[in-house]
Amino acid sequence: MRALRPLRRPAYRRLATALALSVLAEGLWTLAVVWQVVELGGGPAELSIVSGALALGVVVTALLGGVLADRVPQKRILVGVMAMLAASIGLVAGLSALGALTVPLLVLVAGVIGLSMGMFFPAYSALVPAMVDADELLAVNGLEGVVRPVLLQGAGPALAGVLVAAYSPAAALGATAVACLAGLVAALSLPRRALRRDLGTSGGAGAVVRDLVEGFRYMVGTRWLLVTLVFASLMILVVLGPLEVLVPFAIIERADGGPGGHSLVLLAHGAGGAIASILVASLRLPRRYLTVMIAMWSAACVPMVVFGLATTLWPMVLAGFVVGGLFSAPQVIWGTLLQRRVPPALLGRVTSLDFFVSLAFMPVSMALAGPVSEVVGLTPVFLAAGLVPLAIGAVALVVGRLGPDETAHPLDVARPGAEATPRAA
Repeated sequence: MRALRPLRRPAYRRLATALALSVLAEGLWTLAVVWQVVELGGGPAELSIVSGALALGVVVTALLGGVLADRVPQKRILVGVMAMLAASIGLVAGLSALGALTVPLLVLVAGVIGLSMGMFFPAYSALVPAMVDADELLAVNGLEGVVRPVLLQGAGPALAGVLVAAYSPAAALGATAVACLAGLVAALSLPRRALRRDLGTSGGAGAVVRDLVEGFRYMVGTRWLLVTLVFASLMILVVLGPLEVLVPFAIIERADGGPGGHSLVLLAHGAGGAIASILVASLRLPRRYLTVMIAMWSAACVPMVVFGLATTLWPMVLAGFVVGGLFSAPQVIWGTLLQRRVPPALLGRVTSLDFFVSLAFMPVSMALAGPVSEVVGLTPVFLAAGLVPLAIGAVALVVGRLGPDETAHPLDVARPGAEATPRAA
């Protein structure tokens, strides 16, 4: 099967295992932290602060993570990240079990977790093309598109929900730390790959700044990249806070649900994402791939309206399934697009810029979601999250004029190398 071809390579299997365990840990944390906040007497505002601290940490280190991914053996970065995650989440689990955890402490550790996570994905993305052939990149992104929703929205939250219901949030946080330890073992087993960049004797702060400037110039001078990232930034500002912070409280307040209902919605989200990802990875990429990506991401937000209107759980479960599918499918295309069209020597920095620019508003969105919902209510916030991205996407497609670029650079055509210079078409 085309989507499974990369798994025949032992080195990539180890890398995929490290990714899977890190995503499983993230999925466990996603549900465990909600119910930990609830156990501490918090609500949407407190969860907004905790989630915002983690998101801010990711944004703060995203650019540095990209520079390091182009300068330092990526294995070292992955090992360091998994060790830090295991230690910090293990600390939270221990404090929770002892009854010594407070919301301010949880906020502090969430920030540390975010700082670590911001360095993981640029290193992972820069390492992938060194471990597989170019014609296997779509399959790699398809596998990632399956692994991420299945573990992040499916198995991780489901396991966390069982542990919270049967024992306590501390048990779920402990399982999260164990998953990070297993990810550390997988990262340690990775072979050391040569960097695909000649650094010469460059070094120091000045070289780091030059690296950042070079990556930023490439982003600004490459229209398809800039338009997509600006669109994603605005969409995330409107959508991510309600999705990450308010969905659990919609389930609690509107559907009289608990950890089980929350797990079910996340499981549906993951199932939709996995199915959509494997379909995209198994088929030819669309010729108008930039247009399809933005259109699907815009449409993916519409089912968010359901969480503001439904009063039972099952419509929310169905909405979660559709949101998961429509968000994950274009993500497979996006990963392949970056790996095909971005020069290898810039890939770590461009991936980090993707993280930084796309997620720049993530802490703001998460920090505002709770307080705004307490002022205006859940329904107006979810209506805005579902409908505003449609307008943002339409503007991006009209103003961005992406059609000529995507038809001139089909992703299904094998090419000898990535674009070496920015295109300002």
